[in-house]
Parts: sequence; structure tokens; C-alpha cells
Amino acid sequence: MTTPLSQLIQRSMRPTLSLALLLSLITATPLLAAEKPSNHAAVHQDSSQASLVKLVREGTRQYIDVNNATAAGYGPFLGCVAGTDHGAMGVHYVNGTLLGNLTLDPSQPQALIYEPVNGRMILVGVEFILDSASWLASNNNTPPVLDGHVFNFVAAPNRFNIPSFFELHVWAWRENPQGAFVDWNNHVNCAGQ
Repeated sequence: MTTPLSQLIQRSMRPTLSLALLLSLITATPLLAAEKPSNHAAVHQDSSQASLVKLVREGTRQYIDVNNATAAGYGPFLGCVAGTDHGAMGVHYVNGTLLGNLTLDPSQPQALIYEPVNGRMILVGVEFILDSASWLASNNNTPPVLDGHVFNFVAAPNRFNIPSFFELHVWAWRENPQGAFVDWNNHVNCAGQ
């Protein structure tokens, strides 16, 4: 029997965290291969990106102050995550309750992402994380889509030995030169931790 992703995360938020589990939650293989859009598709994609980024900004504005995030049940999950060849993600503050209830709401991401800067935590983005087995069972085997954006999928078995999951990063509070939904952001770093 497989353990639901939310239980694994809640267990892993204890002092003996698994680095492999964290890495599996914040890196993923795209569900669908990206194709270069036509001009019409590019215009639609830009407006769709702007729409979801705006919804996430409006819905998470109260978490600019990291103290509001912790009061709402978010907690730091390991340290700052930097890319091996470029960019970073920052520090993920995960809400275990939201991991367990399959919430798909721009104002309730399962993780808030902060960049450490001179002893302060600066909100830079969010990550939506959903246990794939639970999501698919509850949604007629349809992958999650938020405001037109299909989530990335990480299958099991995987090198982290955890159940499959879906994830989507949204860089709502820090521009990402590679795109608003790409995992790594070259404008985020871990130097200030």
C-alpha cells in the first residue's frame, strides 16, 4: 500500500527531513512536451500567464510577511534550494493540510517560496503540489489544470522512492526570465541565507 504524499511530507517536516523527498517535490519532468506556439497561441499564452500570476499575487498577498504564512500553517521545508547549473527556487514553506486536501485554488498553494535576503524572507513565488493517485482518483483520471496551465508530472517509481505527484511553480512575486511557470528562477538565489 502506498502512503499518500501529504503524509510523507508531514512526516518529513520533522527534524529528520529527507533531502530526496524535498528534491522530488520541487523538481519535475514536464507532463507534456512544450511546443513553440504560433503568434496567436503566444498572445493567448501571455494573457493566460498574466491571469494566473495575477490571481496568485492577489490570493497570496497576505503572505508577503512570512509571519503570516507561519500563522496560516506554512512551515519551512529544509533550506534554500539552489540549482546546480543556474538559478534557484528559494526556501519552500509547505502547508501539510493543503497537501492532504487536494486544493486547487490560486489563493491556497501547497507551498510558498521565499528568498532569504539579509536575514529576511522575501516572497518570490508559490508551488502547487498534488498527490497524483489521490488527484486522479478524485478527478476522473484527468491531470490538474489551473487557469489553463497543466501541471508537471513526476511518476513512480522514481529515484526518490515516493508516490507520483503533480506540481506547478508560479513566479508571481519575482520575474523569471525563463517563464512564470519554470521550476528554476535565475533572478532568485540563496546567497543571503
